[in-house]
Amino acid sequence: MLFGIEWDTSSAWAFAWSILPILLRGMIVTLQATVVGFVLAAILGLLLAMLKASHCRAIAWPARAITEFLRDTPLLAQLFFLYYVLPEYGIVLPAFLTGALALGLQYSAYTSEVYRAGIESVPRGQYEAARALDLSAGRIFSAIVLPQAIPRIIPALGNYLVSIMKDVPVLSVVSVLEMLNVARIIGDRTFDYLIPLSMVGGLYLIMTLVASAGVRWLDARLPKQGVPLK
Repeated sequence: MLFGIEWDTSSAWAFAWSILPILLRGMIVTLQATVVGFVLAAILGLLLAMLKASHCRAIAWPARAITEFLRDTPLLAQLFFLYYVLPEYGIVLPAFLTGALALGLQYSAYTSEVYRAGIESVPRGQYEAARALDLSAGRIFSAIVLPQAIPRIIPALGNYLVSIMKDVPVLSVVSVLEMLNVARIIGDRTFDYLIPLSMVGGLYLIMTLVASAGVRWLDARLPKQGVPLK
């Protein structure tokens, strides 16, 4: 029994059906961690991209150093640092939030490069025309550059969304009960790993296919000339 749910091991189908509810609970945790991690990565990545594009070296160089550090160190090391080191300095976060933060920080380094490529793809004439209209730098970025860059980076951001989803099982090392960790616990208690792990693989396949289809749908419908941001 796990979370008050009993399973029947008398047959494969009965066993699979009995453990499905608990795996679906783990899937919800997986999806929640994916969404929170991706939102953090998207926001922090944009911030890093803006800082790296600064003409002030005192701002751009630290941002580049942070990006390289996040990109070149393992996700697991960053997760352990947040979970075990921060409490020594009085910063104690729940395991789920710590894991989502680690995912967001790790992938913000990658999304910052996606933003950079999208921003650089905007024709220089757009900047020159905006400056001729005496628009401020902030207005140029928010109203002209970013709306044109977003449609161009949707496929790349979608790839990182799927990557974050597949990295969520790493959070099991800090006791987050995501889907794969739940399957492992079921296997430990029933000595049957084939069925729960196979079901997790199938559920991951479904989730990644749905996410990829959603990204393609969004990419096909966003106006290529830019999206209006208010």
